[in-house]
Amino acid sequence: MAGGGGGAKADEPQPHPSKDQLPNVSYCITSPPPWPEAILLGFQHYLVMLGTTVLIPTALVPQMGGGNEEKAKVIQTLLFVAGLNTLLQSLFGSRLPAVMGGSYTFVPTTISIILAGRFSDESNPRQRFERTMRAIQGSLIVASTLQIVLGFSGLWRNVTRFLSPLSAVPLVSLVGFGLYEFGFPGVAKCVEIGLPQLILLIFISQYMPHVIKRGKNIFDRFAVIFSVVIVWIYAHLLTVGGAYNGAPPTTQSSCRTDRAGLIDGAPWIRVPWPFQWGAPAFDAGEAFAMMMATFVALVESTGAFIAVSRYASATPLPPSVMSRGVGWQGVGILLSGLFGTVTGTSVSVENAGLLALTRVGSRRVVQISAGFMIFFSILGKFGAVFASIPAPIIAALYCLFFAYVGAGGLTFLQFCNLNSFRTKFILGFSIFIGLSVPQYFNEYTAIKGYGPVHTSGRWFNDIVNVPFSSEPFVAGCVAFFLDNTLHRRDSSIRKDRGKHWWDKFRSYKGDTRSEEFYSLPFNLNKYFPSV
Repeated sequence: MAGGGGGAKADEPQPHPSKDQLPNVSYCITSPPPWPEAILLGFQHYLVMLGTTVLIPTALVPQMGGGNEEKAKVIQTLLFVAGLNTLLQSLFGSRLPAVMGGSYTFVPTTISIILAGRFSDESNPRQRFERTMRAIQGSLIVASTLQIVLGFSGLWRNVTRFLSPLSAVPLVSLVGFGLYEFGFPGVAKCVEIGLPQLILLIFISQYMPHVIKRGKNIFDRFAVIFSVVIVWIYAHLLTVGGAYNGAPPTTQSSCRTDRAGLIDGAPWIRVPWPFQWGAPAFDAGEAFAMMMATFVALVESTGAFIAVSRYASATPLPPSVMSRGVGWQGVGILLSGLFGTVTGTSVSVENAGLLALTRVGSRRVVQISAGFMIFFSILGKFGAVFASIPAPIIAALYCLFFAYVGAGGLTFLQFCNLNSFRTKFILGFSIFIGLSVPQYFNEYTAIKGYGPVHTSGRWFNDIVNVPFSSEPFVAGCVAFFLDNTLHRRDSSIRKDRGKHWWDKFRSYKGDTRSEEFYSLPFNLNKYFPSV
C-alpha cells in the first residue's frame, strides 16, 4: 500500500472535474452563429415547438364545440402569442434562449372548465365554443397575477436561494423524464411513421457526424430538418398510395398527412387580437383552480430554466434573474388570457432539448424562431402546412429532446457528494415519489373519470389533483423540503448538497459572467436592481 505523504500517481484514475459551465457547446448565449445558419436553426426551433402548439388545441377545441376553422384560429393565436412571449422572455426576462410555448400543465384545469354544466345548455356549437373560451380567458387573466406578483416582487428569488444542486436534480430531471407519456406511446400510434423518424433522427444526429467528417456540424445541427422532411415525404407517399384507405379513424388521424383539417380551415392572412372571442367571463372557483395550475407551471418552468441555462453554456441563474424570468412568464400567461389560446404559457421543454442536440444556445437563434412563429401565425395557410405534420413524427422528436432535458438534470450530481447516505436518500426518495404519486393520480383518473379528490367543488378538486399529477412538481417539492430540513446544521452537509458551488451566483454581481449573460438591454438594469 502506498505511503500517505505523496500525491496521486499519474496512472491512477482521476475524477472528471466539475464544470459550472457546460463545455463543448458551439455557440453560447452571447455568441450567435452566422446569419444563414442562425435562420435555419431558428426555423428548426419553430418546427419543434409546433407539436405542443397543434396538439393542445386539437384535443381541446372539439370538446368546446369548435370545428376545423376554430381549431386553426386557436392554433394561429397560440403560435402568435408564443412568438411574443419568446421575444419578451429573451429580451427582458431571464435573457435565456428559452422558447415560451403552450403548456400541458393547464390542460386538466381547462378541461374542467369545458365540462362545466353551465355550457351544456347551449345548442349552437359556435356559441358554446365562444362562451367556453371566454371562461378560460377569464381564469387565465386572474391566474397570471400569481406569477407576476411572485416574480416581480422578488418573492420567488427568496425561494430559489434555498435551491441547491442536490434539490435541482429531481426537479430538472423529471421536467424531462416526467413527460414519457408523450414519447413512445405517441410514436406507437403510427409505428410505421414514428419509428423510422426516431431511428433516422438518432442515426443522422449521433452517427453521421462521425461517419462523414466533413459534414459534422451539418448533420448534428440540422438533424431535425433532415429527418422530418424525409419521413414526412414518406408518410405522404403512404397516404396518396392508399395505404390507409379503409383503416380505422384513429389510425387515419395519426398516420395520414391530409386529415388534420388545418389547411382548409386556416385563413390566408389573419392577425390575432386581444378579446377576439368576446369579453372574458370570470368565475372565482375556476380562477383559483387555474391559479394552482399556474403555480405548478411556475415550478416546472424553474426546472426548465435551469436546464436551458445549462445547455446554453451559461452559469447558474442568479435567483434575481430567475425571479425576473418568472415575472415575465406571468405576463405571458396574461397575454394568453387576453388573446384566447385555451392554455397558459411555460418554457418549452422540447426546445430546451433541441439546444442540447444542436449544441447551439444562442439567444439570437431563439429570437429568430420567435419571428417565424409570428410570421407563420399571420400567414395562416402556410403555417397550417407545417402544423399538419403527423403527430407520431413529433412524438419521435420528443423521445430525444425530453431525454436530453432529463439527463441535463442528472449533470448536477457532479457537484454533490454521491457517497453520502443523506444524498442517496433525498435523490432516491424524491425521484421515486415524483414518479409514483402522479402515476397513482393519473391511473385513478383514467379508470374513474375523475381524480382521487372528488367533491362537489369542481375547482377544489382541481386545486388538489393537478399538482399531484405533475412529476417534476412532486419530486421538486419533496427534494426541496428534505434538502433544507434534513440534518442541515451539520458542517459537512453544505458541501454534500453542492451548495458551495452556487454560492457565488446567489447575487447578481457575485460573478462577472452573470452580467455578461443576463444583463438587460438598453441599460434597463438600473431600473430593476433587485429583480
